[in-house]
Amino acid sequence: MFRIDRPEPDEFFEYYGRYIGLSGEDAMATLRASAAATPRLLSGITEPQAMFRYAPGKWSVKQVLGHIIDCERVFMYRALTFARGDQTSVPGFEEDEWMEHCTFDRRALSDIVDEYVAVRAATIALAGSLDEVALTRRGTANGRTMSTRAALHCAAGHELHHVSILKERYGLA
Repeated sequence: MFRIDRPEPDEFFEYYGRYIGLSGEDAMATLRASAAATPRLLSGITEPQAMFRYAPGKWSVKQVLGHIIDCERVFMYRALTFARGDQTSVPGFEEDEWMEHCTFDRRALSDIVDEYVAVRAATIALAGSLDEVALTRRGTANGRTMSTRAALHCAAGHELHHVSILKERYGLA
């Protein structure tokens, strides 16, 4: 079974340590497990429940899932860029600004879940195509050094971070 081992501390900016700490020793195993667990978590949610916000100014369940999808795409662009040896500096992004311009709340939750499934399948396919040299190759994202495998671990841990919030603050089980 293909593994993506945890990156060394010099492969990522310390801010991402919180996500990498959640991603486990093998990002591929975490990505595969979440690919099944997250849709299962959301399977019984009604449209009104998917619009729930636990406090004023917080995102809806749909928006949290959309944010997970957006960030996974960003992390995978970084991973692909670094894996291919492209030394172009990849910019950061402002998640709250992106959310102001999204349409997640106007879409059916089932459509957003389908998008998540498609994005995760693409992530797993990309990750599985990389060899050890590509996984440890580094680039620059948002002005900071990051390795390919760090980007993959960030995607896995970032999702787990937000799923934990969905369970704790949104009452999903």
